Amino acid sequence: MRKLLTIITEAALESVLIKDLERLGVRGYTITDARGKGSRGVRSSAWDASSNIRIEVVCDAATAEAIAAHLQARYYENYAMILFVSDVAVLRPEKF
Repeated sequence: MRKLLTIITEAALESVLIKDLERLGVRGYTITDARGKGSRGVRSSAWDASSNIRIEVVCDAATAEAIAAHLQARYYENYAMILFVSDVAVLRPEKF
């Protein structure tokens, strides 16, 4: 069983988060634009300064835990960010 780690955060963090993920052993990820409303207000994808991204990573449990701990320690206090982890069945698990 693999984990699907989903990060929704400020688009301004994209390049630094990619470096963090790769350093933490992620072999691949998907990034899409995201919009919505949360505790820090409405986030629109129309304006870069206030846009959000959604990063999805399929990985093993240990990698998901390491990423979650790192993001909580480094970004949660100062950035709009939410993270959740789900169990997923992957048809080609050897890729992850």
